[in-house]
Amino acid sequence: MLKQWLTKFELKQHGTSVKQEFAAGMVGFLTCAYIVAINSTILADAGIPLAGAALATILTSAIGCIVMGLWSNMPIMLIPGMGINAMFTFTFVQSAGLSWQEALAVVFVSGLLFMVVAFTQLADLLNETIPDALKHAITAGIGLFLAFIGLQKGGLLVAHPETFLQLAPLSEAMPLATLCTLGVAMALYARQIPGHFLWTIVIGIGIGLLVGVETSGSVINLSQTNYSEVFGQFSFQMVGTVTFWTSVFALTMVLTFENIGLISGYTSVLKRPDKSKRALQANAVSAMSAGVFGTSPTVSTAETAAALSAGGKTGLTAVVTGGLFALTVLILPFLAYIPDSAIAPVLIIVGGLMMTQLRFVSFDDFLSWFPAYMVVVLIPLTHSIADGIAFGFVLYPLIHILAGKMRGVSVTMYIIGLLFFIHLLFSALSL
Repeated sequence: MLKQWLTKFELKQHGTSVKQEFAAGMVGFLTCAYIVAINSTILADAGIPLAGAALATILTSAIGCIVMGLWSNMPIMLIPGMGINAMFTFTFVQSAGLSWQEALAVVFVSGLLFMVVAFTQLADLLNETIPDALKHAITAGIGLFLAFIGLQKGGLLVAHPETFLQLAPLSEAMPLATLCTLGVAMALYARQIPGHFLWTIVIGIGIGLLVGVETSGSVINLSQTNYSEVFGQFSFQMVGTVTFWTSVFALTMVLTFENIGLISGYTSVLKRPDKSKRALQANAVSAMSAGVFGTSPTVSTAETAAALSAGGKTGLTAVVTGGLFALTVLILPFLAYIPDSAIAPVLIIVGGLMMTQLRFVSFDDFLSWFPAYMVVVLIPLTHSIADGIAFGFVLYPLIHILAGKMRGVSVTMYIIGLLFFIHLLFSALSL
């Protein structure tokens, strides 16, 4: 029975073995297991119960990886996206004023739209229509926003009445622990130690204990955790509002472009471009299910590269990773002991990695790079990923009109720009 099941992965045809795929799946898991702690902490800031958020993250990651492995036979890992979880908490909930239940409805609807894109030719149409500069700017802007959140969470940046922000006294427990943990994180990442982010969190917990960083310090009792408070709790109460649909639109755009780019890269590395469509479809189904499970949507994570470098070539790698994620439920009771100083360095480094997308933006054409530049700047400064994206997508066609080059912009981009303009207009009127 097991041998018959394994034949579905076509191991021999792809020059791999069960042992090699299991090893790659283990490496992949170690590189992204940190998401359980990181994602649940960010979602808790939106009001989702910590235990429920953690369990939702585990279930979504486990099922997402397994679906990817079985449907596309690709070694791509699906976990809640860094940056998108910040979009969920800080843009949809804290900025736009949605409840976390309504934000989950945004995730669910965006996932459905993403599925429409993935199962039709819309993916190719959007990918060809949206300027590359704006695509890269979205990723870079979210990265800068993540770094900003990390600096705040780690206590390195504090409010100032005149300059808005200032560097915190570094002798205090929280910033001191964050700096020490950041040093560890940089060393582990620079040496490419397997599971570097996971080890960063583990060592960061120890550093936090040594310098006296406070945590909630209460063990989560799984027997008393009512996951029903999170599972399937999306609310469509705001479905008739502009805020809801502009949030859906912004999230769908981010999901589409980020995943198309990552999946295309991985299928190219493995020389299996024919699998791109099915991998995108698996990704879309997983993203939609995230709204049901109670978390921000999943993406084809960048940490997949670690599994590929370890020899992963088929979907068995992703299935193994998913199985290992399911086992992380055993550490769930101790999540409350993880201090922000152990989480912040991971956010800062991941944000930096996302910022590297700027190298793909050409600064030869002002009409392209200036809207992209505004996206990168406004996402962190407005504390809103949706508003930052909206401003750039409105500015792109507008600046072409002002330059007398209207024909240089597609009809689709004018429609998208108009929709985002409506979002900004209603946001201004609601202030």
